[in-house]
Amino acid sequence: MIQLRNIEKYFEHGPTKTYVLRRINVTIKEGEFVSIMGPSGAGKSTLLHVIGMHDSAWSGEYELLDFPIHRLKKKDRDELYKKYFGFVFQSYHLLDSLTVYENLEIPLSYRNVKKSERDAIVCDVLDRFQIVGKKDLFPNQLSGGQQQLVAIARAIVANPKVILADEPTGNLHSSQAKEIMEVFKKLNDSGTTIVQVTHSEANAAYGHRVIQIADGWLV
Repeated sequence: MIQLRNIEKYFEHGPTKTYVLRRINVTIKEGEFVSIMGPSGAGKSTLLHVIGMHDSAWSGEYELLDFPIHRLKKKDRDELYKKYFGFVFQSYHLLDSLTVYENLEIPLSYRNVKKSERDAIVCDVLDRFQIVGKKDLFPNQLSGGQQQLVAIARAIVANPKVILADEPTGNLHSSQAKEIMEVFKKLNDSGTTIVQVTHSEANAAYGHRVIQIADGWLV
């Protein structure tokens, strides 16, 4: 489903180059649950953002299904991102000025889903995540765990094929973290491909395999 060939990324400081990713070759199959692990500064989040097409300043080849991402214009990449991906950030990235309900509705409005359909989908997701009672609250009225649940609900509301999660439980205590990982496991069991960056061996144990990265290289 996802194939990366010889992916490299670097920053230039005058005549010198600092590499963040070096010769990355990775294949992720549809329905897999993969964890990317390694020390801080190893390039884990950078790799995730390359896969999620948030970062386009890299060299190499990237195929998503049958699409050659490395050859596509930004507009076409954005369309594919909206169609196939949901992203869960460590710091939630909820919009503070919008209610829980409105935060969940936004990804659907990007996809031109009719208002009546949006309402039905959002209500279904609120029910699924047992956050119906929070729908009119703003993010700053929620606990960290509740905000992350809403962030995951927002990531899956448009039924993406792939969920990318960057340290999704990094700010949560252990019982909240377990709850979040159980949600991911259920999503994966129902066919969603999941790629997570994590420092946690316990979180990695939910997946099928681990990709280790150090100093920008696959280990």
